[in-house]
Amino acid sequence: VQLQASGGGLVQAGESLTLECAAPGIRFINNVMAWYRQTPGKQRELVATITTGGSPRYADFVKGRFTISRDNAKATAYLTMNNLQPEDTGVYYCNARRGTANTWGQGTLVTVSS
Repeated sequence: VQLQASGGGLVQAGESLTLECAAPGIRFINNVMAWYRQTPGKQRELVATITTGGSPRYADFVKGRFTISRDNAKATAYLTMNNLQPEDTGVYYCNARRGTANTWGQGTLVTVSS
């Protein structure tokens, strides 16, 4: 397994979760890491990315609430999600990109109750 996503679960609105993406099967330090999500009835969408140098970018709908980070020594990327809302419910996928090579994790389910 190249990417292993974990950390999803059931929370109430306003609570927090941190997702982890372990990447034992890739050369982590050379990959741009990203989190995507697929919410009910919608296509998969980009949530956040972090470059090999650690620069983050966010989708407008999560700015100020979510933080993406990476630990190159542990070959792990994180997505810390604060003030979760019911519309954040969905399956969250981690992605690693190096040039034209794209690697996906299996997804982790986040459910936010109101």
